[in-house]
Amino acid sequence: MPHICIDEGRCKGCGLCTIACPKKLVNLSDTPNSLGYTMALFTNPEKCSGCSLCAVMCPDVAITVFKE
Repeated sequence: MPHICIDEGRCKGCGLCTIACPKKLVNLSDTPNSLGYTMALFTNPEKCSGCSLCAVMCPDVAITVFKE
């Protein structure tokens, strides 16, 4: 099963990953991270196909997709 890792220190909350995910599995959190940004969260990992579009769209290279 694919897994997405989002680096909290790099995520600026731009939301491009939320638009890129065809299954809408990446959303912005309601609470800011330690830098004050509303970061991306990966939800419903069992539905992820591992397409990596979220990682490709991330301008801050904050998302890594692992495929097992």
